[in-house]
Amino acid sequence: MTNSNMTDPTKSFKDKKVLITGGLGFIGSNLAIRLVELGADVTLMDLMIDDYGGNSFNIEPIKERGEVHSPADIRDAEVMGNLVSDKEFVFHLAGQVCHVMSLTNPFPDIDINIKGTAVVMEAIRKLNPKAKVIFSGTRGEYGPAASLPVNEEAPTNPKGMYELSNLTAEKIVKLYNDIHNIRGVMLRITNTYGPRGQMKHSRFGVVNWFVRLALEGKPIPVFDEGKMIRDFLYVDDCIDAIVKAAASTKTTGEVLNVGVDIPHTIREMAETICEITGTDIELVPPTPERAALEPGNFYSDITKIRSLIDWSPTVNLKEGLTKTVEYYKQYRKYYW
Repeated sequence: MTNSNMTDPTKSFKDKKVLITGGLGFIGSNLAIRLVELGADVTLMDLMIDDYGGNSFNIEPIKERGEVHSPADIRDAEVMGNLVSDKEFVFHLAGQVCHVMSLTNPFPDIDINIKGTAVVMEAIRKLNPKAKVIFSGTRGEYGPAASLPVNEEAPTNPKGMYELSNLTAEKIVKLYNDIHNIRGVMLRITNTYGPRGQMKHSRFGVVNWFVRLALEGKPIPVFDEGKMIRDFLYVDDCIDAIVKAAASTKTTGEVLNVGVDIPHTIREMAETICEITGTDIELVPPTPERAALEPGNFYSDITKIRSLIDWSPTVNLKEGLTKTVEYYKQYRKYYW
């Protein structure tokens, strides 16, 4: 097959040195495990901020096979310079991730997401401009959808500082790609759920939080009858997309949606969890904070990423939720 190694991660990462910022978090740890399985030499860094999801148990399967720097801050130029200097890939996943908190305190978003990304990119520009950078942004960068599904050409009108800071960070990576020739791939990732996500609170990761409530035998609160449409992405599919996007030469300089083109309502998602666990649904009105941030119906157009790297999600909602429930049943003590 022509250029098969461009999108074949088994060939792209063997013995390659990679850095993952936010490497002990939800997506970062799942990515680390996959890259180690592919033969990569993986270095992880994480500041381990309380409630953000960093968890040493997340990398239990590879704890003897990766280098971990924790706590380590992406805003520290010296630390970043040391860590990026010899890496062929930098997966930039670290950030302030609570959109609810950003309503009352915007400064961590500005400091961590915007300044932190600038520090990462400057370190790469000065010390290792041949590295490829993969940035994980959010579908929230779009804000309210003008039409569905949402493609990469849609307007970006974020409704909160969290989403705005992610969009700014994405543009920083794109600027360094365009001006400094540092290869960058910008991913806008949708609602991701699955093993190794934080389970201590409901401020982010609604699917995982619903799973916790169900496992505790508590009713699942569904706002406004749960009619809102979303695309829910199982974490293994998300990791497949990240790895393929990193491996391909076709993705350099591109903004790509990572989502699901078969949407479900919030109620359908909750009812599936109830079916798996035998829990009930409780209809409740939205909190003022949730209402203020609510962008309305959303699901991703993934035509672009499918055409560039032949990626599509393969895990359906019930299968993904079943795997998620089983994981937390087994490892609950490490996440509650």
